[in-house]
Amino acid sequence: MSNAGPIAYLTGEYPRATDTFIQREVAGLRSLGLDIQTCSIRRTDPSHHVGAEQREEAARTFHVLEAAKNPIRLLSAHARIFAQNPRRYFGALRKAWATRAPGFKAGLYQLIYFAEAGMLARHMQARGITHLHNHIATASCTVAMLASALSGIPFSFTLHGPDIFFEPHRWRLDEKIASARFVACISHFCRAQAMNFSSSENWEKLHIVHCGIEPDRYTPKPRKRAKQLLFVGRLAGVKGVPVLLDALSTLREAHPDLNVTFIGDGPERAALEERAQELGLGRITKFVGYKSQSEVAEALMNSDLFVLPSFAEGVPVVLMEAMAAEVPVITTHVAGVPELISDGQEGILVHPGDSNSLSHAIERVLNDVDLAESMGKAGRAKVSASFNIAHEAAWLAELLDAYQMSAPNLPVRNQP
Repeated sequence: MSNAGPIAYLTGEYPRATDTFIQREVAGLRSLGLDIQTCSIRRTDPSHHVGAEQREEAARTFHVLEAAKNPIRLLSAHARIFAQNPRRYFGALRKAWATRAPGFKAGLYQLIYFAEAGMLARHMQARGITHLHNHIATASCTVAMLASALSGIPFSFTLHGPDIFFEPHRWRLDEKIASARFVACISHFCRAQAMNFSSSENWEKLHIVHCGIEPDRYTPKPRKRAKQLLFVGRLAGVKGVPVLLDALSTLREAHPDLNVTFIGDGPERAALEERAQELGLGRITKFVGYKSQSEVAEALMNSDLFVLPSFAEGVPVVLMEAMAAEVPVITTHVAGVPELISDGQEGILVHPGDSNSLSHAIERVLNDVDLAESMGKAGRAKVSASFNIAHEAAWLAELLDAYQMSAPNLPVRNQP
């Protein structure tokens, strides 16, 4: 049982279909006895709530921006925080201004973040929160850092990437790391990037906490090894779906019984569906939108190969889900992915943006049933041992507890 007090859990949008790993982490911490109170900057559109579980989470979540839109409530929150400690209030305001990105628009957004931070700070004080934890180190982490400065409630955050590493100076990753009690990095690659953009005096509080899954949710079943491929992810440029479509167009003639299902949605869905038609892939491709965790699990049970041709990733949870279901995976050699998959063992890694290497890898798996089965079994063993949410939540709970007791002295990574 943890000694930690009530913990506020903040993200930009919670819950939503693309971030179910955060929901699993929250559930894992609660199962260990921690009082986790979820907060979200924005209210997620109901279309992103897939299943009753997410709708229930949405109903119990505090929405910062929604509360801050009430001017009386917003001014009252800031007035009370100012009255409590004027010096701390002005110190937080100076911090907000000092960490803004260049330009008028960025300065305006920083003031908005400060206003939201006051609303969050007052909410946390009213609920007796003793620690704030944030996921994703961009805008919501700015709000978390400023809310901590306003309230005196310490904060930590989970660092994912890769987007934050494209603009670390704009988002003042250095200051966020310096201000946080600790940082949970999702991979060694992620931690190395954090070290690159922060002072060495802060490196000891950079720990590795994997995103995790529940392996039993994806219990594998015997397969006939047909040619059913699956992609799960946001239909946006970074996922490299056009590269997959190009690869499929070269395989269509040799494998006329090939079928591919795309689970997910996003800004490029219409263009991708049109591209599939132009390549003559309309008959073998299905774009089915977002699905619940149970529906994704069912789709994995009926798939023979999982493909994720991303240009940039952290450590994709969807790959972990496929591996837990003993589905062989093909993905790209980017960022922290090699920490999850060793090429030729738990899956196949290809060069990002290379449709030829992708098509060759797909054909290799389709033509070698033994290879597909061995990679599937190795994949499940890997995620069960190193990416199990039960272990990761327990490790995060240990970090939260130790840092609240001001007695960390903990390793970078707590091995299973």
